[in-house]
Amino acid sequence: MADRFDNDAGTITEVKPQKKLKRPRLFRVLLHNDDYTTREFVVHVLHTVFHLGEQAAIRIMLHVHHNGVGVAGVFTREVAESKIQRVERLAQEHEFPLRLTMEPEEEEDE
Repeated sequence: MADRFDNDAGTITEVKPQKKLKRPRLFRVLLHNDDYTTREFVVHVLHTVFHLGEQAAIRIMLHVHHNGVGVAGVFTREVAESKIQRVERLAQEHEFPLRLTMEPEEEEDE
């Protein structure tokens, strides 16, 4: 800590060095393709749960359909877990086996 003397007030103040805040780790929420969940339901989930526009939702759905897996979004751990639980509940209610997982984003070197 550095001391600083204030000539006008006749006092010494301590200046604490600023701590650099670390950003929370982010996680990718992954949608996995299956042979039973309809494309319309996947678009609906991407639109309502992940708040994507229709064109973005269709693009991600097609990517998942053709590649087997795709990223629905990137969030903090708690938000990612919450969205996965919400989608799994919706899928179960509609009798679809839609599966989602999450994986950590690569951390950037500072």
